[in-house]
Amino acid sequence: MTDRHPIKVGALLWPQATDWPAMRDAAVAADRAGVDSLWTWDHLYAIEGDPHQPIYEGWTTIAAWATLTTRATVGLMVGANTFRNPAVVLKAAVTVDHVSGGRTWLGLGGAWFEEEHLAHGLEFGRSPGERLAWLEEACAAIVALRDGEPYTSPDGSRYAFRDLRLAPLPLLGPGRLPLMIGGGGERKTLRIVARYADGWNSWGSVERLKGKLEVLARHCADVGRDMAEIELTFFPFLVIRDDPAEARRVLQEALAANGAEHEIDPAVDFLGPPEALAEQWRPYLELGFTHLIVDTPAPHDRETLERLPELRRLLGGARP
Repeated sequence: MTDRHPIKVGALLWPQATDWPAMRDAAVAADRAGVDSLWTWDHLYAIEGDPHQPIYEGWTTIAAWATLTTRATVGLMVGANTFRNPAVVLKAAVTVDHVSGGRTWLGLGGAWFEEEHLAHGLEFGRSPGERLAWLEEACAAIVALRDGEPYTSPDGSRYAFRDLRLAPLPLLGPGRLPLMIGGGGERKTLRIVARYADGWNSWGSVERLKGKLEVLARHCADVGRDMAEIELTFFPFLVIRDDPAEARRVLQEALAANGAEHEIDPAVDFLGPPEALAEQWRPYLELGFTHLIVDTPAPHDRETLERLPELRRLLGGARP
């Protein structure tokens, strides 16, 4: 833990295979319990199981959460840059930021799910590299505008912004709308993180994330960025139960309800009592991953959401 990035616990609530009362009530319960952040996906088709099962849209979901909660930050993990013009995304994010009282993250990623793009008539790009080039352009514009600067796109850009200005600015002032970037691509995505991100989200084993951090550190050195400025977040499957076997059962049943396939891995899945899970988090914490965000399939497990702040307390974190 650092003064800059205190220990936090968050929850990513899957927006598929559920209904709005359940999404609403899970978010409110987590907020009341003291969870630090609430997130959902930005997808138009379900990404686990049948793609045509019900799924809610991301920006409207977190805007609704902003009116229903009082302390947790809200954000998308992460917004699909291909879905929308990034200046319009920034306008939406600033609106949610004002609605929430300054509790919003702007999450952004390159996008990957081709089927939903084709079905909705959205341009997917010719390659991951092209989508990441679009993402880098989008981040450059978003950061400048968020910081209160007018922005004109360079010649040849995908986005033809011309003397674009943002008003209002983020509620807490210029630059005070943090940008979260998700993904682990070492050549391009982590370079974008180094240049523009206030937060980075990834997943996997301690060994995998240690390797990614080494790459991120090199990119930060190349661009003259202090890597300590970037809040490091990761999202495992996590279920809190005093009996680990019961925790495993709860996760398996939730995944089955979504038609999702996942082989439980004790090295990366957090299943059991809070004391054991806090110790499982500790080596990630030593790498700098101070913000744990639970990957939470529907039906969203209320016991886990309400007990999640126990992990923060066990590791010496204070409720902000």
